[in-house]
Amino acid sequence: MSGDIPDNFNHLRVHREGRVLNVEIDNPPINLITIPLLLDFINLTKWAQDDGESTVLVLRSSVEGFFIAHFDVEALLSMDSGENNASGSITSFDELCLRFQKMNKVTICVIEGRVGGGGSEIAMSCDLRFAASETAIMNQMEVPIGIIPGGGGTQRLPALVGYPRALELIIGGLDLDATTGEKWGYFNRTLPKPELDVYVQKLLNRIASFNPESVRSAKEALQATQPDFVPGLITENILFNDRNNSDSGKRLMQLFLQLGGQTKSQESRIEEFALEVAKNALEPENNISGEP
Repeated sequence: MSGDIPDNFNHLRVHREGRVLNVEIDNPPINLITIPLLLDFINLTKWAQDDGESTVLVLRSSVEGFFIAHFDVEALLSMDSGENNASGSITSFDELCLRFQKMNKVTICVIEGRVGGGGSEIAMSCDLRFAASETAIMNQMEVPIGIIPGGGGTQRLPALVGYPRALELIIGGLDLDATTGEKWGYFNRTLPKPELDVYVQKLLNRIASFNPESVRSAKEALQATQPDFVPGLITENILFNDRNNSDSGKRLMQLFLQLGGQTKSQESRIEEFALEVAKNALEPENNISGEP
């Protein structure tokens, strides 16, 4: 099945080059996962998984300094406490990430800036991640602002880098630079920007030149080696909702926004900024030292 590329995206620019679907993410200033961008990703993956003409899908950013930031904290705060509490189920964001993981084409992220939170969860669900050595940085910033990673962040990161390193990064809210990220297995390759562009284009040309059914069958066979993430996603979702609906979680997220979260200046230094939010929360006037 194939067809014309949908033209109703708000923050994605999609164009086809032979068997390659190129997707540019454009939601400045930080490519925050707002509801409109989330809906774009959902619509993109539902269409792309049925597109019979392509064997590769590539995600890039058109926003300097950022690949994809985290989920919109204002949207998290506005969620009805009963909306996502269904036990035994996964979320629409989980389903989105599973489509990136399992669709019958190779999914690739070219990361030249910061990727964090939900953006990292999307990147980890894709097959391959290539990074610009000078500028790519990953950060799961949820714990310092009172919640935990959702969307498979606690499940896929250990699968890539191992449990101890994933724990260090998530519990610490630490930046993972491109060079270390390649050594640990988060990034497939880390290259200087000019070399990155050349390498990725060469790889795309190779994959696109091969028999489509061979490419799809190879991915399907390799997917059989991957863990079944669904049980862990269900547990993660329950714990995420507990934190997201807690008084302390809500107060920390509100403080995060009050102090400049979701602005380019603070998001560009998220490791330091998230620590400042956590320390500020300990001040007596903020009363976020624990559950009331």
